[in-house]
Amino acid sequence: MSLKKVVVVFTGGTIAMKLDPISHTAIPALNADEIISSVTNINSYVDLEVVNFSNLPSPHIDPDIMMKIANVVKENVVREDVTGVVVTHGTDTLEETAYLLDLLIDNEKPIVVVGAMRNHSELGYDGASNLSAAICTAMSDKAKNKGVLVVMNNEVNAASQVTKTNTLSLDTFKSPEFGPLGIVDNDEVIFYRDIIKRQLIVTDRIENKVALIKTAPGMESDILAFYMDSGYKGIVIEALGRGNVPPKMMTGIERAIKINIPVVMVSRCNTGRVLDTYGYKGGGRELRNAGVIFGGNLPGQKARIKLMLILGKTNDMHEIKELFESNLY
Repeated sequence: MSLKKVVVVFTGGTIAMKLDPISHTAIPALNADEIISSVTNINSYVDLEVVNFSNLPSPHIDPDIMMKIANVVKENVVREDVTGVVVTHGTDTLEETAYLLDLLIDNEKPIVVVGAMRNHSELGYDGASNLSAAICTAMSDKAKNKGVLVVMNNEVNAASQVTKTNTLSLDTFKSPEFGPLGIVDNDEVIFYRDIIKRQLIVTDRIENKVALIKTAPGMESDILAFYMDSGYKGIVIEALGRGNVPPKMMTGIERAIKINIPVVMVSRCNTGRVLDTYGYKGGGRELRNAGVIFGGNLPGQKARIKLMLILGKTNDMHEIKELFESNLY
């Protein structure tokens, strides 16, 4: 009986790093073969095909590179001989790339993004166990039609829901709003729930000039003016609480919308959606009436990726709002 084929796209990150003996810092060092060889007996279970895309730290992966990763995944996931695709990635921006893949790729086959929190030189290197769990997930028929998945620390999370919650912990990737979809146990993926809502954005372009602003007490419109005057095409605001901003930000927000720059609002809180609950100056109702797009319970970094893709597809303000708020309410 022939083994299932899984394509592993290596992009870099801590999973491919070692300590440099001179600087005593983690740097890119491992190639794909060295990482795979650390997964015991893997070739007895699966036929692995390696794509050496890059060996980049995740802060070096910008949206244009994410789009290139998406193209590589698309090319391989449609192949008849391929069961699933795994993407290794640095953890700092892993959730953005995973969410971009989830929004762009329409295929029932499993697509799994994985990384490591400890480099190969550290005791308890988690790259091998995470990679093996990701491969087991990509091989599983149970993982079909789940969208893009993130597998770390034997937990399976939806790319649309997961976020990095801790700078150090091995279980840093969590879905604080809904919890994990399932686990990997004894080389088998077990799902406890399904994805109810999933959205696809059909585009081959991404708009890089999208700003992300975190709101704090007393902020004014000067930062908004800077982005508008610098040619930015969209703005995402991590607002206060339920979805409110300091009143002096309203002038900038209204100006941006007037000149056809979409403004998306999410909350700086870890969980909970934004809503037009409050009616005071800078409150959610005034923001809604001004034309601000509400981003549900998305965190700012994912709302930015979504707006980037939508702006790659259309500049029509009405269509942008419809696409962004689809499946959120």
